[in-house]
Amino acid sequence: MAQPTSKAELKEYCLRRLGRPVLEINVDDDQIDDLIDDAIQLFNERHYNGTEKVFLKHQFTADDETRFTSSNETLTIGTTDWETRNNYIPIPDHITGISKVFGIKGSNIRSNLFGLEYQLFLNDLYQFGSVDILSYYMTKSYLETLDMVLNNGNFIPYRFNQRQDRLYIDTTTKFVKEGAYVIIDCWRVLDPTSYTQVYNDPFLKRYCTSLIKRQWGQNLIKFQGAQLPGGITLNGRQIYEDAVTELKEIEAEIASTYEIPPLDMIG
Repeated sequence: MAQPTSKAELKEYCLRRLGRPVLEINVDDDQIDDLIDDAIQLFNERHYNGTEKVFLKHQFTADDETRFTSSNETLTIGTTDWETRNNYIPIPDHITGISKVFGIKGSNIRSNLFGLEYQLFLNDLYQFGSVDILSYYMTKSYLETLDMVLNNGNFIPYRFNQRQDRLYIDTTTKFVKEGAYVIIDCWRVLDPTSYTQVYNDPFLKRYCTSLIKRQWGQNLIKFQGAQLPGGITLNGRQIYEDAVTELKEIEAEIASTYEIPPLDMIG
């Protein structure tokens, strides 16, 4: 099928691109499955079509409150003990990056009629077309930073690393109460089993084909020069080197064309 909608169809598509059934592709099915999984992981983490922006809501539990208020994590280096707060909430492993963390209740700075930011925007909005956009952005960023420091429940300072599956929230414990909410502005990977169009992505098809081609050449290298019936000679190294060149071109393309520019707090 020219438009694969499953892992099995993508596998057959790639093998046909490499010459099957005219040629015998000397790659094991388990090797192909591993390579497709690797390609999908790279697609999810580096291709802009591999993720979707979502807002997730989390309600603090009693365990969250206990962990934030009384639990510490101790790290021993040599003879010195270092302690850090366990101020985190578990995050699903399909989350690749987090942009912002919001509290449900509004910020006093932002919602107060007599607040600094409210008055600034109220008086300057009419000249938005002529205002220096750099000054506007810097002022806005400063006020949002002030908002974080005051912890009025809107922009909350946080730390996140994708490989930990934890969102560390650096706020005072008075805001972490059982039943309270936070909203997480984040990026979630597209699961190809649910969104089958992922298997038909042109980049993914090219990348999977080249990965299988490299594995094919790698499997044949040890038989370099072996002659088959009919005078055919195997040239696994040439297949391998061609695939390596193709992969370098594809990976350079994803970095320049398909990859989302890195953000400060994407893990």
